[in-house]
Amino acid sequence: MTRVKRGSIARKRRTKFRLFIRGAHSKLTRTIPQQKVKALVSAHRDRDRKKRDFRSLWISRINAIIAQNKNNVYCIYSKFMYNLYKSQLLLNRKIVAQIAILKGNCLFMIAKEII
Repeated sequence: MTRVKRGSIARKRRTKFRLFIRGAHSKLTRTIPQQKVKALVSAHRDRDRKKRDFRSLWISRINAIIAQNKNNVYCIYSKFMYNLYKSQLLLNRKIVAQIAILKGNCLFMIAKEII
């Protein structure tokens, strides 16, 4: 039987795995599978974390706009959201935050309507 040299085939297989990996670990063949698993775990974890981060960003934006108006009853975020919920206005935090940034006066009009 003739001798088969597999160097080029093995190199092709390894470069396919290297597409997932960045930095120094992309050069080390043995650590590539470990880094691939780590990358997938981080991606899964951070998809949940992104939702959490955006929610906290929306809350801080709403709170900042509400706190600017001292004359209003709603100078606290929790009271404002509670009264939105109680009056059955179906506005989620993302929409309220966009209204607060783009049209701050419109948010105060909504707050007066709730009262």
